[in-house]
Amino acid sequence: MNRSTIAVIERVDALNGTLSGLLTRNGFEVRQASDLNPFLALCKSWHPDVVILGPSGVDSGGTLDFAKQLRWIVGSTPIVLVPAESSEDLAIAALRAGINEYIKQPFHADELVGAVRRCLNGSSGERSAARASSSQHLAESSGIIGESASIRELRGRLFRLASTDSNILITGETGTGKELVAALLHKSSRRCQKPFLTINCAAIPDSLLESELFGYERGAFTGAESRKEGKLKAADGGTIFLDEIGDMSGYGQAKILRMIEAKEIQRLGRDGGIVVDIRIIAATNRDLEQLVKEEKFRKDLFFRLNVARIHLPPLRDRMEDLLCLIDYYIHYFNLRFGRNVHRLSHEALECLLTHDWPGNIRELKNLIEAIFVDLPPGDVSTAQLPLHFSRAYAEIKSAPADERERMLWALSATNWNKSKAADKLQWSRMTLYRKMARYNISRAS
Repeated sequence: MNRSTIAVIERVDALNGTLSGLLTRNGFEVRQASDLNPFLALCKSWHPDVVILGPSGVDSGGTLDFAKQLRWIVGSTPIVLVPAESSEDLAIAALRAGINEYIKQPFHADELVGAVRRCLNGSSGERSAARASSSQHLAESSGIIGESASIRELRGRLFRLASTDSNILITGETGTGKELVAALLHKSSRRCQKPFLTINCAAIPDSLLESELFGYERGAFTGAESRKEGKLKAADGGTIFLDEIGDMSGYGQAKILRMIEAKEIQRLGRDGGIVVDIRIIAATNRDLEQLVKEEKFRKDLFFRLNVARIHLPPLRDRMEDLLCLIDYYIHYFNLRFGRNVHRLSHEALECLLTHDWPGNIRELKNLIEAIFVDLPPGDVSTAQLPLHFSRAYAEIKSAPADERERMLWALSATNWNKSKAADKLQWSRMTLYRKMARYNISRAS
């Protein structure tokens, strides 16, 4: 019968040896690692059933960044934390970091062994399914996946804003979920029983704008054989989502502004306005303040739309949510394609953690779907990831480990072409600039 395998991660050799010795004497196969990189090297050919994280998983300020990073990498594998000192705040932080068992010191050997055995009671597939189910429940209950500080704040603010009737401007990079947030605002508002209609402001030419948005009467122009309501009237009592508002023409901006101010529409071929009761939610991935300064966006319309503002953070700024998002989309595509995928391999997960995600959540969803299209047996490895992911990962692995050294390596390799250096590092240019400033890196220095 195969013995259960345990990984012990602890920087202090004596404590690492003590924990490993206790487990070995109780019949477990134990392997030791002093830090995350040696642990990752172990995991390339070996997968532990449980990970024991010693006091080095807690920094001097009582934070658990190391433990959070470990949780991203090991997926659903249980983690047992043995901190040097215990407190109620640390126990709560450990729970939020995804720790399964928490052992106070001093402890008896039976306590550690008992915690490990409790972790082993469920199969890895059951644990993964349970976490995916949790992510699914979270998506169904709030619609927004993640437990990072920015996402928890967003959820609380979203439902507060939904109870009002003010216009809202949603900003954020492409793929961050602006339409999802707009739909949730509508769903949680008093208008939820009325229509929610989306208008892509970048896709409507000026020649069709009035007929599409405001409608027309029969005979208003050649070919108008019957009356058409228009999208704004069709949404009466509900919510209109103006997507890509930053790309709307000046003509379209003027028409929308008049509708917001007058709270009525002017249907083509009709004398007099038609009163409409609609809430406006607009979204853009562009800097509207800058467009206003450049006189490319109407200042008066900006102030009308920017009554309340929601900014959606890019995925690279909330990487602690990556594991939850991966689990959610694996669960989603399992149901959609009738498959039974449990997890990504440690190396594949590490590969995704090194990516800067310029396409944000939409890019992640497309990646998981691409994996399902040509599904391999067993865990998903780097070989099943799109080629550009695996190539970039291999290149990063060959680079220096220290982040500052990696940046200097990439800049040197590209003759200080920042766009190409950012591509090598799988970062956005803004991330590269931000980190260059942090490390005081310039070509002159």
